[in-house]
Amino acid sequence: MGWEFTDDRGVTVRLAGRPERVAAYVRAGAGLWDLGVRPVAVYGSGHDGDEPDRAKSGFLADVPYLGAGRTLDHATLGSVRPDLVVDVTYDGKQPYAVTEPAAGRAGAPVLALAVGADTSLPRILARFAELADALGGEPAGHGRELAAAQDAVRSAVRAEVPAKVLALSAAGPGQAHLARPRAWPELRHLAGLGVEFIEPGEGGANWATTPWERAVELAPDLVLADVRANAAPAAELESVPAWRALTSAATVAPWNPELPCSARAYADFIGSVAGALRELAAKER
Repeated sequence: MGWEFTDDRGVTVRLAGRPERVAAYVRAGAGLWDLGVRPVAVYGSGHDGDEPDRAKSGFLADVPYLGAGRTLDHATLGSVRPDLVVDVTYDGKQPYAVTEPAAGRAGAPVLALAVGADTSLPRILARFAELADALGGEPAGHGRELAAAQDAVRSAVRAEVPAKVLALSAAGPGQAHLARPRAWPELRHLAGLGVEFIEPGEGGANWATTPWERAVELAPDLVLADVRANAAPAAELESVPAWRALTSAATVAPWNPELPCSARAYADFIGSVAGALRELAAKER
């Protein structure tokens, strides 16, 4: 019996049998791992380096890393003999981290699932679960943990202690990228649970790039700070007065804009936000 799957670009991959050797963008591969599918290899994006970003790779273990997307050629990809390549797409048109010519020359078709601004978090999780099922995965079923985390956020919001939340990625000592909540499915999902996000003002589509002083002016109670390897680490910011002012006035919690696409990963993140909101409420009492 043949195997087929239609991705979020409308591309249908048809194979003689179910793919057994799946290579994936590290975020997608980590999500599939949580859903019972073991990739034969993962690769990074143009933001990544020679080692996998542990913020993106989640619970992946002992899976070869082929390098960053910009250096991923057909020979490197072909070395793991993939039957299928799984990537994500932000624009609904192109895979994010692999080029289709490289995958094609490696002999593998590409499936890309949508994770962009116009895709809801439930849709992302449902589509990855659907693909994992088609690949023979045995999802562990973290839906209860996700539901519990969402309920915890709702309860924290109902604590009647208003908390303004700012999500950001540190560009370096001089600048911060302030996130537009509507551009990120997980932030938009939290807003739907009642979390009050701060809009950063004018700028780009996903981020407003500003001096750190702008983040201080917005007076957040909770800062969700990007923990990916391409964001400047806190150690580089300790000498920045505005960063010190921001973190002394606000609670800081981790945020990964490229979480593994699984209920397990999002349950952990949403649960951490609930914990930070409870901490803020306790301080105000």
